[in-house]
Amino acid sequence: MIERTARSLLQEYDSTAADCFWLFFGGCLVFFMQAGFALLEAGSIRAKNVKNILIKNCLDACIGAILWWACGYSFAFGVEGDSPNKFIGGKDFFSALDKPDSTTYYAFWFFQWAFAATAATIVSGAVAERCALSGYAAYTFFITAFIYPVVVHWTWSSEGWLTDGDIGPGFLDFAGSGVVHMTGGGAALVGAYFLGPRIGKFGADGKPVDIPGHSAVLQCLGTFILWFGWYGFNCCSTGAWGDMALATKCAVTTTMAAAAGGISALACEVFMGKQADLPPILNGILAGLVSITAGCNVTEPWSAFVLGIIGGIVYTFSCKLLLALQIDDPLGAAPVHFFCGAWGVIGTGLFASKRYNGLLTGGSTGGKQLGIQCLGVLAIAAWTCIVSGILFFALKTLGYLRVDAETEEKGMDESKHGGTAYKA
Repeated sequence: MIERTARSLLQEYDSTAADCFWLFFGGCLVFFMQAGFALLEAGSIRAKNVKNILIKNCLDACIGAILWWACGYSFAFGVEGDSPNKFIGGKDFFSALDKPDSTTYYAFWFFQWAFAATAATIVSGAVAERCALSGYAAYTFFITAFIYPVVVHWTWSSEGWLTDGDIGPGFLDFAGSGVVHMTGGGAALVGAYFLGPRIGKFGADGKPVDIPGHSAVLQCLGTFILWFGWYGFNCCSTGAWGDMALATKCAVTTTMAAAAGGISALACEVFMGKQADLPPILNGILAGLVSITAGCNVTEPWSAFVLGIIGGIVYTFSCKLLLALQIDDPLGAAPVHFFCGAWGVIGTGLFASKRYNGLLTGGSTGGKQLGIQCLGVLAIAAWTCIVSGILFFALKTLGYLRVDAETEEKGMDESKHGGTAYKA
């Protein structure tokens, strides 16, 4: 009897340790995506602003860690009393102070912080080459402390209103097409709108002028690092080492969507009479990855392929929409993350396997799951765009959002950061 009990306790300990390692490993992969974002963004802008955008990427990680510890995690996952708030959490401020079950708690905290840092850094590409550092720091503060945690509480906490059984089977977003990418992408869209276009982006006739990035090598390397890190995003969201069958399925669906998105976006460019340039296939890969992130655990490889194909198309035409509206997004952050994130959430309601009530796979709820997915998209879009809009409007009114024209034309590295990144 004693031997059986000891063996059971040992197995439980081994399982807990393995699960914690899985979350820690996934958090490391997701955090390494910061390097991918930094390289992609640096390569996609002009050389005169490289140091500026790298500093902003560092601020995302540093400010994000402090605010996630102070209040972000609490607003996302904290549950207060017998009648928890379905809108926002409210417990565990300064969250990692003292936890008796510190192993699992700290592993989960670390994994979720890496997600929060990803949501924050999406915006830097959309506001590149003209956003003031002070305004960007203020944005990073608010998205990590408040905007993103509220969305997490709605969808991933045990008490959020989108996970409540009162509205049916619950919102499906396994790894964050809506939670992470729509939130970051929505803020990116609003930020780019309030900033206005870069000097010279649109001619006197209103037509867009191409402003190419300075390094195709950095763009490509950054994209592959992001693709690599995405396996931490999707596969490790299982949260358990023992669920390896599901994790490996997520790896396959993630791969299929990324590949399909890259081919789709490049094909769209060629079919529209343009040359086969590098940025479309790189952003198409990211569009496919964003599109599968919500449903990587509940879709099959064939439907992941379809989600990626459509994701590449969504990216291409949303880019054209922004240019028609004269919204300058140097990285295509809003098309990749906001529009493709919305598609990923809706597509999950269409293509999720039958047991998860996908409308096109014979689900039994008569489209109710798709309705919940659409409700989640509308809620995340409205919350993110309204709150970030108030923030960016206030920063613009106070004069903290955009640098002056002289600084922008000279380059922020030379004007603000001690010289250019590349020395002659």
